[in-house]
Amino acid sequence: MTRLVDIAALPLDLTDLATREGRLALLLDAEGPLDSAARRIDRLMRGALTRARGSDAFAKLKPGQVMTLAWPAGLAAEAVDMVRLPRRATQAEAEKAGAALARAKGRAGLTLLVPVHPRLVAVLRGILLRAYEFTDHKSDRAPLPAGGVTVMTSAPEALEAPLADLRAVAEGVFLTRDLVAEPANVLTTSEFARRLTDLSALGLTVEVFDEAALDQLGMRALLAVGQGSAAPSKLVVMQWQGSDSPPLALVGKGVVFDSGGISIKPAGGMEEMTMDMGGAGTIAGVMATLARRQAKAHVVALLGLVENMPSGTAMRPGDVVRSMKGDTIEIVNTDAEGRLVLADVLWYAQDRFNPRGVVDLATLTGAVIVALGHDNAGVFSNDDALARAFLSAAEAEGEGAWRMPLGDSYGDLIKSRIADVKNSGGRFAGAITAAMFLQRFIRPGMAWVHVDIAGTAMPPGDTTLAPKGPTGWGVRALDRMIRDMFEG
Repeated sequence: MTRLVDIAALPLDLTDLATREGRLALLLDAEGPLDSAARRIDRLMRGALTRARGSDAFAKLKPGQVMTLAWPAGLAAEAVDMVRLPRRATQAEAEKAGAALARAKGRAGLTLLVPVHPRLVAVLRGILLRAYEFTDHKSDRAPLPAGGVTVMTSAPEALEAPLADLRAVAEGVFLTRDLVAEPANVLTTSEFARRLTDLSALGLTVEVFDEAALDQLGMRALLAVGQGSAAPSKLVVMQWQGSDSPPLALVGKGVVFDSGGISIKPAGGMEEMTMDMGGAGTIAGVMATLARRQAKAHVVALLGLVENMPSGTAMRPGDVVRSMKGDTIEIVNTDAEGRLVLADVLWYAQDRFNPRGVVDLATLTGAVIVALGHDNAGVFSNDDALARAFLSAAEAEGEGAWRMPLGDSYGDLIKSRIADVKNSGGRFAGAITAAMFLQRFIRPGMAWVHVDIAGTAMPPGDTTLAPKGPTGWGVRALDRMIRDMFEG
């Protein structure tokens, strides 16, 4: 797994700043007195820091942006990073500042001099999450976090508990990113299940169901998706029992590669369909986070792992399959496969665990990207309280999410002439009709939230807290929701 950058909190010591190597960083505003660390650096640089802070270039910086003074006179450091961050900065601005420091840091060591700042923890979160690079398949590059980060502050002991929490969440985010980044010839269904089984070392209980067990359970919708692939379909069930309360169930789509099946996708961009297991990857990251921080909550995770490939044994448009619930499904598009996986896993989650609520995550539709772009995940729900809890947690963590509608008129679009339902309603309202399909497999009275992360799991460029590639979107929001709603 990609390693987190090491962060150590030490008492503020200004005596050896002249000889400290690597990079030095300060949190500054354009006006007001310099703090003790900045005054010491300014004296060593013979006033260069004051002159730089008074420049037009620094004045034009937005909160969270960085000005770098390279190879400063009077210091052994290779650079001094001046971060513009007012004391009343928002959490997002502070995380942006940390991310900017992580980008500037590269593989060098960094000493962050912050006597006191109310947003220091958010700055460290930005550093942890942005200092990521997936290099497992590069032969000539070392992992990014080579040099660590030393935080010198007036009360380092106050950072001990927040840093432990930050690390637990960041480890979960990195696990998700690593899983989503893996190519499909490496992260097969069997390898995915093996890596999930390895999480038992954290205290999670992990079960793996093979195809024979799935067939016995009646999961023929899930099995239909994988029947064209040589990779065996699997269901992985993970449990974290940090309390005796009835569990929250998390359900994830784990399509390790989606060719579209017989309804094959265009060649352009198909290589990115290794990320179609993003829902399952995100939930794996959440479960690892819960275990690492010893969450006082009971959470179960159910991940359907399949590969959707065209072959002589693949499901065809026009086929009819029977779900575990018993509903028959007409397959009109084999590229609408994720909802078939989720249908059976959602039903099993309720049948076995009778949970307090169900949240499913899936890179389900391109339609949600048309509707919301890459800034927001689409949120669908039959329960206002659970939906509000998730949306509030996502907002608090800076992960964009937007509630979308459900309604009987949308359900009419997936009525089938020959079966109980069809798996696609066509081009219009595609994200909504997919959610309406899933709602058929939610029992009456069961609180349920469906989150379509097709746009947020791997956007086309970098984001504030992640380089180009997988973001790990959703780990922070779900962890926050579980803290706020299901712990204590």
